[in-house]
Amino acid sequence: MDQSEQHHYFMGLALEQARVALQAGEFPVGAVIVAGGRVVAEGNRQNSGGTAPTELDHAEIVALRGLLARQPEIERGGLTLYATMEPCLMCYATLLLNGVRRIVYAYEDAMGGGTSLPLTELNPLYREMAPAVEITPHIRRRESLALFQDFFRRPTNSYWQDSLLARYTLEQE
Repeated sequence: MDQSEQHHYFMGLALEQARVALQAGEFPVGAVIVAGGRVVAEGNRQNSGGTAPTELDHAEIVALRGLLARQPEIERGGLTLYATMEPCLMCYATLLLNGVRRIVYAYEDAMGGGTSLPLTELNPLYREMAPAVEITPHIRRRESLALFQDFFRRPTNSYWQDSLLARYTLEQE
C-alpha cells in the first residue's frame, strides 16, 4: 500500500470512530493512532453533551491515553495520528509533547484548529520540534464534513451550536 492508500484506509477507521460518537449523540470526532502499519489505539469524542460536558475527552486524547496506559514503552516518534477533524490547540500540543510528529486529518477546524500554530516562532520546546512535524490535511474530507453537518443539523445537539464552526460547516458543500 502506498502512502495515499494508507491515509485513505486509516482515515476510514477514524471515520468509523466518529460514527460511533455521532450515534451516541457526541461531537463526531474519531481518531486512530497507527504504528508500523497497524492501529495501536483508537478513540472518539466523549462528554461533549449531557449535564456535565467537558473539553477534556477529545478523541485524540482518549486514544493517546489508552495507548500510553497499555503500551507506555512504545516508540512514540513512529506514531501517526488520524483524526476526522483537525486537532485543536490542546490536542495538537498534547500530541507533540507526547512524541507524535505525524498528524493526518479530514476536516479543518475553522474555529479552533491548532495545526497552523507557527512552531518555529514559539519557545525552544516547540521550536525544536518543528522540522519533524508532518501535517496532512483533507484526507476523506467530504465524508467527515457530512458527519459534522449531520451533527449540527440535529436540534437535540447543543454542542457548539450557532458557533463559527457550526456556521462554517453548514455553509460547506
